Amino acid sequence: MPIRMRFMTWRSLATAAVAPLVAGLVTPMAAHAAPQESRPVHSYENAVREAVWVDTGLDGDSDGKTDRVAVDIVRPREPAQQGRKIPVIMDASPYYSCCGRGNESQKKTYDAAGNVVRMPLFYDNYFVPRGYAVVGVDLAGTNRSDGCVDVGGRSDIQSAKAVVDWLNGRARAYTSRTGTTTAKATWTNGRTGMIGKSWDGTIANGVATTGVKGLKTIVPISAISTWYDYYFSKGAPLYDSGPDWLSDYVDSPDARAKCAAVQQKLVDGAPRTGDRTRLWSERDYVKAASKVKASVFLVHGMQDLNVRMQHVGPWWDALAKNGVERKIWLSQTGHVDPFDFRRAAWVDTLHRWFDHELLGYDNGIDREPMADIERHPDQWVTSKAWPPRDTATTTLRPAEGSQDGVGTLGLRKGSGTETFTDDPQLSETDWAARIDTATSDKAGFVTAPLTRDLRVSGSSKVTVTATPTTSTAHLSAVLVDLGPDTVRDYAASGEGISTLTDRTCWGVSTTGDSACFLETQAKTTDVDHTVVSRGWADLGNYASGTGVPLTPGRAYTITLDLGATDHVVPAGHRLALIVAGTDKDLIDPPSSTPTLTVDLSRTSARVPLVGGAASFARATAGSVSAAPEATTLDGIQAPRSVRRVPEGGR
Repeated sequence: MPIRMRFMTWRSLATAAVAPLVAGLVTPMAAHAAPQESRPVHSYENAVREAVWVDTGLDGDSDGKTDRVAVDIVRPREPAQQGRKIPVIMDASPYYSCCGRGNESQKKTYDAAGNVVRMPLFYDNYFVPRGYAVVGVDLAGTNRSDGCVDVGGRSDIQSAKAVVDWLNGRARAYTSRTGTTTAKATWTNGRTGMIGKSWDGTIANGVATTGVKGLKTIVPISAISTWYDYYFSKGAPLYDSGPDWLSDYVDSPDARAKCAAVQQKLVDGAPRTGDRTRLWSERDYVKAASKVKASVFLVHGMQDLNVRMQHVGPWWDALAKNGVERKIWLSQTGHVDPFDFRRAAWVDTLHRWFDHELLGYDNGIDREPMADIERHPDQWVTSKAWPPRDTATTTLRPAEGSQDGVGTLGLRKGSGTETFTDDPQLSETDWAARIDTATSDKAGFVTAPLTRDLRVSGSSKVTVTATPTTSTAHLSAVLVDLGPDTVRDYAASGEGISTLTDRTCWGVSTTGDSACFLETQAKTTDVDHTVVSRGWADLGNYASGTGVPLTPGRAYTITLDLGATDHVVPAGHRLALIVAGTDKDLIDPPSSTPTLTVDLSRTSARVPLVGGAASFARATAGSVSAAPEATTLDGIQAPRSVRRVPEGGR
């Protein structure tokens, strides 16, 4: 069934079902009109707060009993009293007790009976009065759940999928962790939307790839789409630890005592060589995108250096290939929730999205532009489709320039070579700052100043042919906009935001659960250059997913996958491609310090440009490259070493 038909069918059913229910809430003249928006007509103070433990069917901790995961529920009391069933908004997370959720690191709190008092974030405060149940699931091995954390594997995903099954009458739950009294979800129609940031959003991605019935939409925020790409980039290690460290970070005390075998499997299955193993294949949601039936509202920061933009492009494209209904927001922030960079618009848009997807309201959100993109701090534009339909991959080629080490970038195939030596103490910021100066640590290639704006939209690939002097070598490729701008300071501690002292309220508060949160504002800085996109690789992975020692003096060709982006290089600015070695704090260095010679005739960048090659030709027509001044260009501060945790807080 086509996607639009799916919406039309549900709308007609929903309209028929809900019209009698809202009749008492509207004026007589409007009694027969289809609802456009859910209203806060239910009592949050008197909401039902309860806990159940859902049987996952797995025995991850090998104690001879199937694991039960804790499910905390906040739902309006009135619908069940009136014989009505309601949809569910679900956030499955490992962070509810260990680390907290959101910008203020909120944790679940409970009353003496073990029922949730404070559910982190605003979802329950805002949506429960509007007729939704909000469900917070403790992943297996965390907080009050049995089992073990396996970092995106079967246990993690089944933790949440089993809850969707229970909500739809296909799984068993109990009123306690060890008791035998069963609990049924008679109050819900089973229509579920999953939401969450970082690891939470990753779980939503994974559950969607099971095709579980009842999951109607997911809202993954700064989420992982394949766990290999969280730890490696074509063999180049992004962090100095693996998933076993992450599992231990969130494990409950009970899980730490029982889950040594699971921990060892994570160690054995994720070698620090960067080789692709079965463990990574099992945690690759992109490959399973054909099973996704739920719609997807994706949100990501284009400067996220924790869950990087490499997680957006392949996932988005795979969903498109399989006809999944999609919407996307792309911000200039790092690893930040939209509640903290565009709060009012986010709450309104999320409200309308859930109303459409879970209540079936024909509010027009499916006919609005697909993409919202932050072009400058707090300045947003929309795009009817993303990437725009006239986007075409354009091959840009580096060539030697008028001076050694300072090359050109254009449409014509270049010749000759450029040589650099890996310096693990330097980063993309250092390279870009001295793009117009010949330095031994990079090879830089720059267009002349553009005569027209040039928009990059989507994922780029850079193919490099290089000859190393040692048996190991790492490569980085970076696209840079050279020109003055004011940007969000994504490298600062707030990753593009500052937290203020005043609060705004989003929903209804109780004594134990406030709907009021600290306000934020954009944290900005003035720069002379902006990194547009970046990618990395271990040259030893040139042939497959297994790294091999290099033969010094032999040429190797490898393609680096750069993160997706949407960026306009304005007229008067220049576009640069940098090829270098270790990108400090973003990848780990190789075991040796190689010098690499790049064959320019066999090196190129395939860049998605709106308007394709013709737009590049127009933007560079009549432009003349003057001899660049050997000045230092100010940029964002050097990217700092980010935490090894895809955490839900800022």
